[in-house]
This record gives sequence, structure tokens and C-alpha cells, in this order.
Amino acid sequence: MRISQSFGKTLREDPADADTNSHRLLIKAGFINQLVSGVYSYLPLALRSLKKIETIVREEMNFAGAQEVLLPTLQPEDIWEKSGRLGAFGETLFRLKDRRDRDLVLGPTHEEVITELVKGHIRSYRDLPVNLYQIQTKLRDEARPRAGLIRVREFAMKDAYSFHSNQEDLDKTYDRMVSAYQSIFSRCGLDVRAVDADSGAIGGKDSQEFILLTETGEDEIILCGSCDYAANREKARSNIENIIDDTKAGLKEVNTPGIKTIDALSKEFHVPKTRILKSVAYVADGALILVMIRGDLDVNETKLVNYLGAQNIHIATDDELREEGLIPGFISPVGLEGVRVIADHSAIQNIDVIVGANRENYHYTGARHGSDFTISESVDLNRVQEGHECIDCGDKLIIRRGVEVGHVFKLGTKFSETFGATFLDNDGIEKPMIMGCYGIGIGRILGATVESNHDDKGIIFPKAISPAQVIIIALNTDDAAVNAAANLLYETLMEQGVEVILDDRDESPGVKFADADLIGIPVRATISARSIKNGNTVEIKNRIDANDQLIYLPLDDMQKIIEAVT
Repeated sequence: MRISQSFGKTLREDPADADTNSHRLLIKAGFINQLVSGVYSYLPLALRSLKKIETIVREEMNFAGAQEVLLPTLQPEDIWEKSGRLGAFGETLFRLKDRRDRDLVLGPTHEEVITELVKGHIRSYRDLPVNLYQIQTKLRDEARPRAGLIRVREFAMKDAYSFHSNQEDLDKTYDRMVSAYQSIFSRCGLDVRAVDADSGAIGGKDSQEFILLTETGEDEIILCGSCDYAANREKARSNIENIIDDTKAGLKEVNTPGIKTIDALSKEFHVPKTRILKSVAYVADGALILVMIRGDLDVNETKLVNYLGAQNIHIATDDELREEGLIPGFISPVGLEGVRVIADHSAIQNIDVIVGANRENYHYTGARHGSDFTISESVDLNRVQEGHECIDCGDKLIIRRGVEVGHVFKLGTKFSETFGATFLDNDGIEKPMIMGCYGIGIGRILGATVESNHDDKGIIFPKAISPAQVIIIALNTDDAAVNAAANLLYETLMEQGVEVILDDRDESPGVKFADADLIGIPVRATISARSIKNGNTVEIKNRIDANDQLIYLPLDDMQKIIEAVT
């Protein structure tokens, strides 16, 4: 590629609407161009990197035993109704009608489609296992596209789906895919952490996300400082300090005019928030649910939804509370009847606490679980906070931000049972196939790579996914000897299979060096009038390691030059 003839230009100024470093640099370096919010054109340099990422993914998927297919983007809406995910995805689905007025969706993922496909081809346990993958465009109508390639509405994704006759076989494939993912990210130059994750709308049991830790990431990750425990915000668990106090003051109703918040109660009664129980009311699939949790904690709504198995859930309005005889701001588990009450583990402790009295402007002090109120359902529903104890080793947990670049699931039989994807076992008994699914965002890898590999000058590409291995900068382009040497080096390297970019523009050295640093090619080779006069050499500089010294190699020693730039 000659820059003088290449499509796409670098920018001198930062784009005004870029909200992360990767977004800013990919636009500024001429890699991507936004068409509408969350939809990008990929220019030649970006496409070079994306193709390399795809190659790495294909190699690792093939090595793991997966076979490549290509599934349709257009999907009939009725298979989404059948799976029960039409409502779960909601407005994220792009929906349309064909000329026969049939409802269709543009595929955001392919569990339904792949299950229907495999259903028609698998008859016996002898046909299993099978692992199919594709690299294909997905479309999701994200409410808030952001961060360039990190959260978009149209994107390339590698999604794989495996089908098994038993759980043990799924576990083996799942582990192979985890290993394949680790190899993919390592080869792409990303330091990625696998964390326990919630399955979300995909469904299934076990799930792991692969997270690139970066302060501009959109996901919160809970990590232990001493052991390997790691989970995303939705899945994280911790040990809650069990406060024990045998001192009993007795239940007392106290007038608390206008005091409705935990902070206000803590100040009024001069007690820590750990001595107050918070009542949080939800409407889940049309039924009122009351969650009791310690005053210093918050409800993790993902845990609640998973526990309830609810399709639709929202915080109850004041009107909805009053319809059930509850007083907003003063809800109490004491004497409560006819409403389902669920407690976070933190609410079931042998201490006196303050709770609402379910009477306008009144609270109870000295309320104690087991004597003044009893909650039969207790489950982990709290949102883990920094400083909580690790469930594995007891050390303190920390919160970091990151970008999800991959996700793997053990789906079980959710989809196979729904779509009738069965097989005959060795006893001739018909059983549902057991499934796994595995996704990697191709564009996200590019965005995440730039997010974690840059400096104040621009991108620093890992060699494996850089648009090129070396960029040749020709200075003094009005000098015939410089032009001849630069062109000869460019053509020779290409003949030797080296991926090379030649900056042959009539620009100042400052502009050329700045653009080379911005684009982030791993090695820079500079030819100038001075280097020609100084022994007919080329100046080699490593972009990846800024501490590396400049080296000068003779232009007639091509072997040493190739070794230096590859």
C-alpha cells in the first residue's frame, strides 16, 4: 500500500464526538467512518486488521474441532416467539415485514436458527457431538451506541454452537473452547481475564465472559486481590459480615415525620446503615414482590430476575404500592400479609434493626427477625461492593472496569427442548441435545486492542493484527536517490512476503512521523538523503517498545532488514 494512493486520510484534530481512546484514535487514524450512530464503514487499514483477527479466530476454532457454516441474517419472527426471547430482546431486535406481510427479524444472534438447522440433520448419538461456527454480521438496535466499535448496532461476530449427547461431553467442548479463546486473545496481543458471568437473554447455566481490563470499559468486574476469583457485576457474590448482638431493646413504634431514606434514618437514630433494613418493592410479571436488604446494600436486579424467573420486572410505583395496602417510604415486613417477601442474606441476622411500620411517618425500632417478623425466602440478592470479602479466600474484593470481548455459555437443553432437537441414545430413547454457545466480537477485538495499546502519539498495534508489519517513510521525496531506494525496499519486502506500507507523500518529516505513530505500525523504516549519504542505510525504529534504540542497516543487506522488521 502506497499512502499517496490509499483511501482514507488521517486527521490532525481529535473528533469531537469520540468518547474513548479507541474511538478517537480509530477515526483520527483513518480506520473507520461513522455512517449513522453505531454503524461504521471500515476503511482499508481497519479491514486489514479485521481480516487478520478473523484468520486467528478461524485457525483456533478449526483446531478446536469446530466446523464453519454461514447462517442467514433474515430470520422469521415466529422462531423468536417460540423460544420466548422476542420479549427478552425487546426493542433491541430490528424487525421488518416482507412483501407477503410475514414478520422477520435481523439476526442479533443465532441460537434459534442453528437449533432448527441441526434438528434436521442429527438422528442418533453417533452423530454427536457437533460444533458449528460462523463469522457473520449481527444487528442489534442498541439504545445507546458508544465507544466506537465497542457498542455498535451492526458488527461482525464469531458465534459457535455445540450439540452433545451428555453433560460430560459438553463440559469437555466448553473447556476446549475456553482454551481456544485464551489462545485467540493471546495471539491478538490482548491481556484478557475470564470472569464468571450472567447468561442474560441467551439463557443457560454456566457462563464466562472474557474481559479486557481498561478504565474506559463499560462493564464492572469484581476481582479478588489474593486469589483467582473474578465475576462480572451481575454475577458477583461476596461474604456479608454476620453481625450478632444478643441485646434486645424490644419492638417500638416511633414517629418519623418525612423521614423516608436510609441516610435520613441513620442520622435521625445515630445508627449505622447496617442496623436498618431497606424495603424495595418490585412488580414481577404482574405480581408485587417485596425485597428486604440491609440498609448499606443495594439489590442486584439481575440476581432477582434470575431467582424469580421473571420476564418483566420494574420498581413498583407509589400507586401500585398503595393498591396493595403498602405505604411508600414506610413499608414494613412486620405484620405484613398477602405480599411475597424475599430477603437478601444480609437481612436475616440476629440483631435489632429499624424497619418501616407501614404507617405514614412511622418506623419500628428494635425489630428482630424470628420474633417480630419472619421471612421464609432468603437468597443472595445484594450488589457486591468494593471491600466486601471474597467468597473463596476472604480477602477484600476490588472493582475494575473492562470491555467484554468474548462470552461462552452452557445452554443445556433450553433451545433443543423448545424446538424438538432430539437424538436417539444407545438404548433407542429419544432425548434433547445438550447445547453450548460461544461468541467473540471481531470488531470489539480491534477496538479493545486500540483501547489497551496506545500512547499519547497514537495506536501501538501488536504485530499479529497490525495492518502491516512495517511502514517505510521516504523523506526528501524530491531526491531521486531517496525515491529509488524507498521504492526498491518496498518492492523487495513485498516480494519476500512482508506486509509493508510506503509513505511516499510529499509531506514534511514531522507530518510523516506523526502519522506513522498515529497509525501504529510496529516497525518504522526511514530512508532519507542523509541515510543514503551515510553508508546507504535505512533507519529502523520499534514502535512497540519506545525504549529500543534506533538501528541502521545497509540497504543491500536485505536479510538483516527482513529480520529487523518482522
